[in-house]
Amino acid sequence: MALKGKKIISSIFLRVFSYYVVLLLLFSLVLGWTFLNLYNNSNIDHRSAELERVGKSAANTIMGFALDDDYEGAISYLEVFNEIESGEIWIISNPAAKDSLIKSLETVKSETITSQTEFSELLESALKGKTGINSFFSQIHDATTIAAGIPIYGSKNEVSGALIIIEAMTDVDEMNRTGARMIFSSSIFALLLSIGLSILFASQITRPVMKVRNVTKELQDGNYTAKTGLIRNDEIGEMAKSIDLLADRLCKNQQEANNLEQMRQDFFANVSHELRTPIAVVRAYTESMVDGVVTDPDKIKQYNNRILAECKSMERLVGDLLTLSKMQNPDFKIDAEPVNVVHIFDEIVRSALAITTEKGIQFEMHRESSVYMIMGDYDRLRQMFIVILDNAIKFSDPGKTIHLNLTSVKRKVICSIRDEGIGISEEELPYIFEKFYKSKLKQNEKGTGLGLPIAKQIALKHGGTIDVKSKVGEGTEFIFTFDEIFEEDL
Repeated sequence: MALKGKKIISSIFLRVFSYYVVLLLLFSLVLGWTFLNLYNNSNIDHRSAELERVGKSAANTIMGFALDDDYEGAISYLEVFNEIESGEIWIISNPAAKDSLIKSLETVKSETITSQTEFSELLESALKGKTGINSFFSQIHDATTIAAGIPIYGSKNEVSGALIIIEAMTDVDEMNRTGARMIFSSSIFALLLSIGLSILFASQITRPVMKVRNVTKELQDGNYTAKTGLIRNDEIGEMAKSIDLLADRLCKNQQEANNLEQMRQDFFANVSHELRTPIAVVRAYTESMVDGVVTDPDKIKQYNNRILAECKSMERLVGDLLTLSKMQNPDFKIDAEPVNVVHIFDEIVRSALAITTEKGIQFEMHRESSVYMIMGDYDRLRQMFIVILDNAIKFSDPGKTIHLNLTSVKRKVICSIRDEGIGISEEELPYIFEKFYKSKLKQNEKGTGLGLPIAKQIALKHGGTIDVKSKVGEGTEFIFTFDEIFEEDL
């Protein structure tokens, strides 16, 4: 796992780190060179236009001196110009012209000009009557140079010579060198800054990723309480939220699995306990008869009846266990159809009349309508209500009344069975729906402790609820609530 962690750090952290470093460094270099080139080009363009203007003015002045044959004045002008202006003027005569400038006005030999291509191109263009301007690195001046070639016209508008005005941009070269140093320095600074920012930004991304990875590792190892605890409004935050939700579900599933395992263990323990007594009784009676200990016919008949009773008790217990197991299965579905609860109540009352008449217990039925329709399984609902009614009869003294009420409130059918029996204590009330829970009262000796859990499961499978109210000495009331259906719902 340590190797995997290092692999994640090397593959994610270093990759993000390098991306930031390269990006910021390239950005600083490109931005520096861009601004330097913009400054250089702007400066050259401005000074080229100014040089062309000054060159044309000088060419016109020289042309005036030449037309007046005032060559001494032209020479004096050139000397003053070279002293005052930053530019340098070369005068070259046109040997092909009929009225060319005299050689005394030439300030530079043609061999010097032709030794560098850029000057020779400007001279050739000017002698053809075209003004040209160019910037280049001059080996003669050992600097970036702007040069303009301007024709000088003589009589009859003939090109008698050419003026080449030159300005060595040593200040621009120095500015370029200074700018290059600044770019280099800023690049070093940008590199250091990018390293710091890259570490910060890379850790901002890799730290939560590592947190998510560690939590997933803990989940893999079975620690379902692990949480990322990350709250971020981005994709990493969504991933962390999904991991936390998964952890909650796994934790919940683990708890349910533990509860089911505990229920399974309790189930087998309770079944073993419940079956141990009747089996022991059956075995004891059977061994007594097999060993010839009991020979009296009346006694043998009594033993056989007891064995039969115990077998019926075990059969009832097994049946209840199978029913409860089936009802608790999440995949179990009831066969639902429209059922009138009034019919079920009428039937269970008729079934119990023989017992209640013998005990002197009366029924009191109250309902506001003859139809209370719900969706459900008639036989299961009947089984549920019989469990409650049997308990009401079992725990009621002679002469008491059992109250059955049906009503409808806000599209809910409310069914109530209330007795005037001995009641249930507050200590016992929370446990009455647990499997195999039985009170220690004499009336409950033959119970299996599964009736109320079965009744509750039937109510839940029908989407209903079951509530209990009870006071010791006053009686107990079971209240069922189901969704009511009407003709328009069918």
